[in-house]
Amino acid sequence: MATPNYSYEKRQRELAKKRKAEEKRQRKLSGKPADDAAAPEPEIQAPAEAGDTGPAEPQT
Repeated sequence: MATPNYSYEKRQRELAKKRKAEEKRQRKLSGKPADDAAAPEPEIQAPAEAGDTGPAEPQT
């Protein structure tokens, strides 16, 4: 049975941490969020009246 290579695993964790820190630094410099998932979602509003389910009549 092969023994685990702890040095390799540690190096991979360090590289992932550096990558994440660099991405965070880039986001801070650009001043924009990286994805839309961080933005709050708009609330869905219910219709004002129960009878108002059809589309409005077109204006002529």
